[in-house]
Amino acid sequence: MYPFLILDDGTEIVHSELLENDEVKVYIEKPDEKDCFHHMTCYLPSYRLDDVFGFEQGEVNHYLDIVRSTAHLIIEFSKGGGFENAANF
Repeated sequence: MYPFLILDDGTEIVHSELLENDEVKVYIEKPDEKDCFHHMTCYLPSYRLDDVFGFEQGEVNHYLDIVRSTAHLIIEFSKGGGFENAANF
């Protein structure tokens, strides 16, 4: 998994390399005092959700909006070893 984005609220978004089925696994994790972490997995390009734990629907929608607005970058970075290996950034 490659780091992609850390938000002001401590939420971290990471992604996989491009998978054999041409999907990219995006994992979103937020620290939580009670539960340790809330998390969810989203697969691009379909935006299929899996393993949603601890997030309210409004939070899920918020994080999906962020993933949607940056999906083109996540997919591109997944092909080349993540953001740190991206050219021209």
